[in-house]
Amino acid sequence: MHSVSSEPSVVQVGDVGRANLFEAARDCLDAASVDDKIALTQSHAAAFARGELPIPDNAPPPQPIGMPGRPLRPALVHPRELPRRGLGSQEGRAAFIHAIAHIELNAIDLAWDAAYRFRGLPEAFYADWVAVANDESRHFVLLRDRLRQFGYDYGDFDAHNGLWEMTEKTAHDGLARMALVPRVLEARGLDVTPGMIAKLRGLGDDATADILEIILREEVAHVAAGSRWFRWYCDRAGVDPRLRFRELLKEYAGGYLHGPFNLQARLLAGFDEDEMAALSQLAAAAS
Repeated sequence: MHSVSSEPSVVQVGDVGRANLFEAARDCLDAASVDDKIALTQSHAAAFARGELPIPDNAPPPQPIGMPGRPLRPALVHPRELPRRGLGSQEGRAAFIHAIAHIELNAIDLAWDAAYRFRGLPEAFYADWVAVANDESRHFVLLRDRLRQFGYDYGDFDAHNGLWEMTEKTAHDGLARMALVPRVLEARGLDVTPGMIAKLRGLGDDATADILEIILREEVAHVAAGSRWFRWYCDRAGVDPRLRFRELLKEYAGGYLHGPFNLQARLLAGFDEDEMAALSQLAAAAS
């Protein structure tokens, strides 16, 4: 097993003052230390909830998208290079928890980038994505604490960068971002998590399963936020959301679609039956 170690934190969060939400979001995106990213996210989300981070009408344009701040570890590799491990061993369980923690850390940046990059939108849009970032930070902490109980820490296993790659592809278009990041990539967790919970409970690992139950419940609301704002964008643009969703799936998401889909959870998260049919058809065609 690897020894457990904490990253040194280089940001004194209490000393960081930001004039507006966009500057705060940029802070969180740029933070390279995991500890800093978590602390800044929770501090800025609390400040926003208190009304201390206004949303300016005259802010300069967002910076071009690039990789957010990342620690030196884990190494980012192609998904095919990640070894397959079963959940039956301690190492396999730890690698699984690490993979989910990595997704949650990425999801913090996905939420902050939405709040930072897309301007001139209703205040409720920013409130939704700041709240999502804060939720994802809590999820990461729960998973990292559990990983440490196995004798490992975040960074001890390799990971991949698939979530951020889709964020880069949709940086130019908030409608596409809402359609594809929450409703395709993040929604994948709605499909696979119930089965993982059942496997973990079958192995007697109720502690990890309980964490995944929390994440699953809250991720339904996160995907629902994506559905809500996707439809808002479509309504503003005067386009049919069902047709546009099909078009975006074909253009961007062929390799990301894998069934079977969790119909109940996805309906709760704002999908309709036509969209579920489109997902199923494209997933079958891609398999």
